Amino acid sequence: AGRKQSSRRGFQMRHRSKLPRALRGLMGEANIRCARGDKEDAILMCMEIIRQAPVAYEPFSTLAMIYEDQGDMEKALQFGLIAAHLNPSDWEEWVKLADMSLEQDNIKQAIICYTKVIKYDPSNVQYLWERSSLYEQVGEHKQSTNCKILEVVIPDDVPVDIRVKMMVCLIHQHVIKPLDPMLTSDGAEPGGVGRFVFGRGRGFYEEGEYKSALPLLSTLVCSERYNLAVVWLRHAECLKALGHLEVAVKSYSKVVEMAPLHLDACLALSTLQQQLGRPNMALEALEPMYDTETLAQDSSAAQQELKLLLHRSTLLHAQGRTVDYIDTVFTMLSMLLKVAMVRAQVCVISDTSSGVKHLKLISVTQKTDRDCKTSVLSRDDWWKLLLRCLAVLCEVKHFAEAELLADSTLEYYSFYDDRVKRKELEYLSLSAAFLDRNFRKAYDYIRLMLMDNVDRTQLWNVFNQVTLHSQDARHHRFCLRLMLKHPHNHALYLLNGHTSLVSGTFKHALGQYMQAFRNQPDHPLHSLVVGLTFFHMACQRFVMKRHPLIVQGFSFLWHYVDLRGHCQESLYNIGRALHQLGLSHLAIHYYEKALTLPPLKLEGIDDDQVDLRREIAYNLSLIYQSSGNKEMARHVIYTLLYCLTQ
Repeated sequence: AGRKQSSRRGFQMRHRSKLPRALRGLMGEANIRCARGDKEDAILMCMEIIRQAPVAYEPFSTLAMIYEDQGDMEKALQFGLIAAHLNPSDWEEWVKLADMSLEQDNIKQAIICYTKVIKYDPSNVQYLWERSSLYEQVGEHKQSTNCKILEVVIPDDVPVDIRVKMMVCLIHQHVIKPLDPMLTSDGAEPGGVGRFVFGRGRGFYEEGEYKSALPLLSTLVCSERYNLAVVWLRHAECLKALGHLEVAVKSYSKVVEMAPLHLDACLALSTLQQQLGRPNMALEALEPMYDTETLAQDSSAAQQELKLLLHRSTLLHAQGRTVDYIDTVFTMLSMLLKVAMVRAQVCVISDTSSGVKHLKLISVTQKTDRDCKTSVLSRDDWWKLLLRCLAVLCEVKHFAEAELLADSTLEYYSFYDDRVKRKELEYLSLSAAFLDRNFRKAYDYIRLMLMDNVDRTQLWNVFNQVTLHSQDARHHRFCLRLMLKHPHNHALYLLNGHTSLVSGTFKHALGQYMQAFRNQPDHPLHSLVVGLTFFHMACQRFVMKRHPLIVQGFSFLWHYVDLRGHCQESLYNIGRALHQLGLSHLAIHYYEKALTLPPLKLEGIDDDQVDLRREIAYNLSLIYQSSGNKEMARHVIYTLLYCLTQ
């Protein structure tokens, strides 16, 4: 009843009809028939009108009234909804349809009807409550509480702090205009207005409304009471967000001046200075905040210092200041790997031998038990930092320090327990030891790797390089012992064969090479080493059947040429074999043919490394020199030098 009275108080709107003049008479006749009770004729007339004017709402409204009188409420609702959609501004009709929908338990349809009512009569609070109640019934709690705050009234006895917090909450809900009276409502209380201004500015900042927050914060930083670091920080962050970098630098500098241990302000100031093209000032903003004693005793200070050093190392690396970058990373890693460095007998010292103070890794025997917490960086972040530091150390050829750093990291349990990282660290340690020419340590690493991966060709290649440079005979026994465990390993056949060939036991070498040849008869290297072994046996002083050995040697050598093709390398090896046997006239022929051919093109290897023209010319000059033809020997050398300089 209250709703009907409220509807009568609403304004009356004249609804414009879309019914053609020709059909208005028929529509009037249908209404008269309906009033007289001739419902069937009225329905037929309305249907004819709908057929000729489907966008007119009058026949649908009449049909809804007829079916409602007949008690067919479902049809009445359907025709009423059609009429309402054709004439949506008649909000009273929407109210009636909402009641009919509720009578049929169609709550969602009633919500739609009330939404239409609110659209055309937004000041009617009653329908807002009705719709909110219906939303609550269907579980749409968010829609149920959806409202717009028009006015905020706070009792006078509410404390200022509560008012400020309420203001921040309202700003987060985008309620702005109703807050204006609150700025002056508590002027009598000391500091009240200032706290309101700061709360409002903070709320705007947190909502990303930097333009609205900046004037409020600018007012506060100019005042005597609120000239505080926290206000300057918000002021600087607003300026930075709005792109006013120069002014933001001044505000951040003020924050650092007031609170020199505020890490975020230091980092932000450094970033802005770097963006403005001032790398030196960016680094000045990242000077260490704590002394060594404080870092050793305070774990939180150590964590803050680590964040600062990480940012500083990133800037130094970006600016290409490698030495300073290494100093910074050494400082960080010494904090992480303190215990590991003790176990590895490595420490960081300050070195002034170059006239400038820099940090350096050295091997020591002193022990210390101090440790510090370094949870500020995750294990993956530390890992990336370590890899980048090792790469930089190798770039500047500080291989000894890279080796010590890798060894220390292997002692760090967090990395050692991770099998993938431990393997990568072992490879890095091997590389660092090799580059540092510490072949004894490199041999220890490669030996353990081969025991785990005996079939990996790359490891055997590294093993060859290490033993080649170390001049150590330890690998002979290692290869023999490994052969007992892996009797069919191809690389061991060749290595044991090379060892026997160098030591002069040619028959044992031949046996090893023949094993490799039987396993892979189409590999050119196997035919080459078998042929050369036969030549070495034939060149011995006391040997039976010298000629058959030479014939067999050439048989394998020509098989090698067939597999390798006529190239500079294969013809050079033929000439070298003939030269060794003393067949100089034939050797000259193959040497000269090899000189006419270009070097092989191998991926990843420079042409100069596989170019044999120097060796060929030198061997030719030796042949001519031994025969007394020094002019020809000199001519060969000079001709080659001229060709190489072109």
